[in-house]
Amino acid sequence: MSEIIEDPVCHMQVSSTSFATEYAGRCYAFCSAQCRERFLATPRVYIGFPGNPAAAQEGKKSIKRRRLLLSAPLDAGQAEQAKCALLELMGVQEIVIEGGRIEIRYDLIQVTAEQIEEKLALIGADLGDDWIDRLKMAFIHNLEEIEISSLQVDDRKRYPLTGGNALE
Repeated sequence: MSEIIEDPVCHMQVSSTSFATEYAGRCYAFCSAQCRERFLATPRVYIGFPGNPAAAQEGKKSIKRRRLLLSAPLDAGQAEQAKCALLELMGVQEIVIEGGRIEIRYDLIQVTAEQIEEKLALIGADLGDDWIDRLKMAFIHNLEEIEISSLQVDDRKRYPLTGGNALE
């Protein structure tokens, strides 16, 4: 029997069997493969410990605004398709598409630039492919990975003198 539980990433109510996975002996369910992917990459951003809640449990957000350059401009129909596809991603808040440029605002807790790029590639809207564009995106991916990793909580019982952060 399936019960309704909360997706720890986006906080939607979902069936306990929806994109279900187990972590640390507990079962979790998600609204989408995207939310499950975010959770599995950095679970302690979404679930904390008793007395030490995670960033997502406290309602924290990490809003990013990016300008992405496409390898080719989009016509009006393609731009609408790209906008609809990106708005399907949890955490995407605003999108403006003008020709070969996409300006997007999103919550890093729920979606990464890499996931946004993958969604664009699925509909055939590739980002610029010269070495400067690739280097820029690699730098953004690295910055986002560092930021999201820094939001993970540790068990204060294991690191009592650091307030739960093993890196202090």
